[in-house]
Formats: sequence, C-alpha cells, structure tokens
Amino acid sequence: MADRVTVIGWDGSPLTAAARSALSAATLVAGAAHHLALPEIPPGAERIRLGSLGLAARRIAGHRGTAVVLADGDPGFFGVVRTLRAPEHGLEVEVVPAVSAVAAAFARAGMPWDDAQVVVAHRRTLRRAVNVCRAHPKVAVLTAPGAGPAELALLLDGVHRTFVICEELGTDRERVTVLTSDKAADHSWRDPNVVIVIGGGGQVSATAEAPWLFGHGPGLTTGRGWARPRTGPGAPAAEGESAQLRAAQLARLGPRPGDLVWDIGTGSGALAVDAAALGAAVIAVDADPRACEGVTAAARKRGVQIQVVPGRAPHVLENLPEPDVVRVGGGGAPVVAAVADRRPERIVSHASTRDEAEAIGRTLTEHGYAVECALLQSVGLDTRTWTEQERSVVFLLAAERPVSR
Repeated sequence: MADRVTVIGWDGSPLTAAARSALSAATLVAGAAHHLALPEIPPGAERIRLGSLGLAARRIAGHRGTAVVLADGDPGFFGVVRTLRAPEHGLEVEVVPAVSAVAAAFARAGMPWDDAQVVVAHRRTLRRAVNVCRAHPKVAVLTAPGAGPAELALLLDGVHRTFVICEELGTDRERVTVLTSDKAADHSWRDPNVVIVIGGGGQVSATAEAPWLFGHGPGLTTGRGWARPRTGPGAPAAEGESAQLRAAQLARLGPRPGDLVWDIGTGSGALAVDAAALGAAVIAVDADPRACEGVTAAARKRGVQIQVVPGRAPHVLENLPEPDVVRVGGGGAPVVAAVADRRPERIVSHASTRDEAEAIGRTLTEHGYAVECALLQSVGLDTRTWTEQERSVVFLLAAERPVSR
C-alpha cells in the first residue's frame, strides 16, 4: 500500500505551497493529461493517466512510495476522493482542495448558488439530470462527453431554459456563453464544461431572504403536507380528485428527484402539483384547455414547475419523453395500455365500477405488470355537526413493472 496519498485539486491557479511540497516528494502521480504536463511533477515519478478511477485506485493501493492524485476543482465534491476512500481500496488520503468547477461557474455568472441543485450528467444519468432541470429553476450540471450542453438541450425539448455554459474553466481557453436552450444543440462545446440551467418560476431575487438549506430557496413556505383536502368555495372534489385517493396514489407512485411523472387527465392538477413539490419533474396532460390553465395557476401558487400539455390521450402521449411513473386519471383501459407500452416503473389509476377496474387490471397484467387493486371508501364529516358531508367510493389500481434480472 502507498505510504502516503495526497489528492490535489487544481482550478488553473498556481499550486499552493502544500500542493508543491506533496508533488516534490511524489514517486507516483495520477491525473488527466493536462495535470501530468505540470512542471512541478518530479521527472522520475511514475505517471498514470486517469481513465478508470477504480483501476487507478488499485494501482495506487499497490504502489510502494508516495502517491499524488491531481483532479480538477474540489476533489471532494463529486470527485475522486469518494472512489479512493472506498473500503475495497483501503486508502487514507490527505486533500488539498481548490475552487470547485461549480463554484467557479457561478462566480463567472455572478450568481449565488446556495439555492441551486447540482447534478452529474453522463450517459447513464443524463435523463435523470434533465428531469432535475425540468423540475428546478436553478441547476448546475457537471457534464461528460456524450452528455453535454447539446444533449441536455435536445432532451429539454419543449421546456424553455437559459444556459450559462462554462468551458475549460481556469485555463487559457476558458469561455463563458449565455444562450437559450433551444440554441445550444446548434453548437459544438469543449470539454470539460459546466452548464448552469436557469428558468421557470420560483427564482430567488438578489434581495430575497437567504436560504438556510443548501439546494433550496428561502422559507420553504408552500405549506406542509401533500394530498391536502380542497378548501374554499366550490363543488366537492370530482371522482378521482379526493384527497384520500390522491394520497394513496402518491404513496404508490413514490415520485422523487430525477423522476419524470406523467399525470394524464390531470383535472385540477392537485396530484401533479404534489408530485412536483416532492421534487419530481411533472408533465400534466388534459384535453380541457380550462383545466390546463388551472394547473398552470396552481403550480405558480405552490411555487413548483410543471409542463402542461393540452391534448387527448393516448395520441398526445406519443411525443412525450419517457416517464418513470404515471398516474392515469382518465381514459380507462385504452389509455392505460398506451402508457404500459412505454414501460414506466409504476402506474396508478382508478375506476368507479368493478367492471372498469377489471378491464384496467387485465390490461396491466397482459403488459407484464404486477397489479394490486383496493376499494377505497372515505366519508368526510362536518366537525361542527358531525354529519356526513362528502362520500367517495372508488377502486384504486396500482401496478409495478417487475425488476429485470
């Protein structure tokens, strides 16, 4: 095992005295090509060009001597420190940090970032990173080849955002470009780069109260809880809109950050708004233009972002991006079949009759889903007189795609 392992962050500025001291004593140095060209590296040191971090960590663990790993930015922030400290390698490391690429990018943009989400995009996680950009007004994306600004823009099709693209930060080739997301795919971008994605509602102004929790805006004032009952004037909730059914559907769906939720036949948009408040990206679909307007207003009031798509399912679903979980609020078995063809992880729906519930359940089973069905009955009481105020009886269907082995 290496006698000593030092991880040095590099942001383009001159190395600190601690970094130079560690490098001067190194018998093995690992890093990218531009790191290995630094003049401070001893001529006799073994050099490893970082490709697979796991392979490099094994080489370092087997080295007899003093090892140094060079990494861009802060190596403890989505960096190499996690891999080196993994139990299978058994390495204890000293870290000499530098300014992270995310901090540098926001500095170039002149923006605070304590209210920003930070995600890593590579080929396997690109879609989930895009969903975070759909759901939040300020996101920093640490990109990778094949998962850069152009790919982000293409997957955000239909969602307007502003991109601040910071290329090769800290080098002589540094470049910062601001443009709308629909233009990003028309350019070639140099690696490495960081993309700040800005847009939608809920942005924090420069004079707003400071946030107290990283990645969230100040206050978190949209109210506690989800599946809250309807309040104020108006008719009782329509079928499929009761708070109790909505709570059960949300529990079965389990929306979370990185997910894309389809809410088909969204109606009032109450479930769509709740799913967005839980951190998921949401596309709400309804054939009624007035319902679409109401969902947009409800999202604005709750301080969340929802893409509203007017149109009738199943035809309107053809061009939508792939969902993770779906709630079918209308359209019955034909719409459920169209959704199941897209293979989301979970699907929930409801039915007012047993025959309709059986038809939906059979459709889901034929598509290979594991299905459960329950009859939910709830009665609302006026607590002033303890008399019945509202009754709801509905079948809840929840389906889960079996895990591939």
